[in-house]
Amino acid sequence: MSLYLGIDTSNYTTSVALYDSISGEMFQKKRLLPVREGQLGLRQSDAVFHHTKQLPELVEALCSEYTGSLSAIGVSVKPRLVEGSYMPCFLCGEGLARALSAFTGAQMYTTSHQAGHIFAALYSAHKEEYIRSPFIAFHVSGGTTDCLLCSPDKENIINITEVATSLDLKAGQAVDRVGLMLGLKFPCGRQLEELALKSSRTYKIKPVLKGMDCSLSGVENKCMKMKNDGESIEDIALFCLMYIYETIKAMLLSAIAEYGDIPVVFAGGVMSNSIIREKILSCHDAVFAHPQYSCDNASGLALYAKVKKEMVMF
Repeated sequence: MSLYLGIDTSNYTTSVALYDSISGEMFQKKRLLPVREGQLGLRQSDAVFHHTKQLPELVEALCSEYTGSLSAIGVSVKPRLVEGSYMPCFLCGEGLARALSAFTGAQMYTTSHQAGHIFAALYSAHKEEYIRSPFIAFHVSGGTTDCLLCSPDKENIINITEVATSLDLKAGQAVDRVGLMLGLKFPCGRQLEELALKSSRTYKIKPVLKGMDCSLSGVENKCMKMKNDGESIEDIALFCLMYIYETIKAMLLSAIAEYGDIPVVFAGGVMSNSIIREKILSCHDAVFAHPQYSCDNASGLALYAKVKKEMVMF
């Protein structure tokens, strides 16, 4: 087998993946970082501790099932491919990748967590050819609500330019804050979706945009008011998700008006939500990552290593 290893140590999940370029199969192991009940995430020192403990266990589990020589290693070393982007938790994955590269001789290629999300979505949707021409990518998660213009790049495979973002609360933060408000456990995405699917309410929501950027801070306040007014948790959950949907839809339409009708890719944990996905697909032809490739994972890094090595060879 021609194997490519991907490693990602985000602020939410420890993940490793092996991509077999011959069969096209992706094998992955991942584990959420443990968060105390009632908390909205982890301090970086705690994230580093848990990655240090979980990463060897996941690599051992992966290697016990799939063996072969490594062709290259892809690892995320920062949140985004911009100057000053940094989080200590990514040092855990980078350190392991450097050690494996030195020991095995497999070339190590570094990129961002955000690029990993985009590549995971492309793999999941069988749209790797998108890297050859411009496309729009949405990265919507706990730390980002970004609309990105992606174009071919010799150094990074794709050049990622942020064209719109949330000016305050991120979509994933909104989901988790509202979820905790309703008594759910962090991370709250899947539980909030289950509640929302039980609601039959319809809402007319006007998103808040400033240019192409959005503001999501109002959704938390409105959901709190709904709770204080005695509305059901199912209706509040649906309102939260519909608010996010209308916001992303407005950003998407603005991006298409600006850059033309080019391919659109959705990545990030929030975009695994079936309600938001189906609503977007009802109004625009877009590509979504399968849920297992939407949330934090290392699959995109494994694919990145494969494509990067091929670019270097040719």
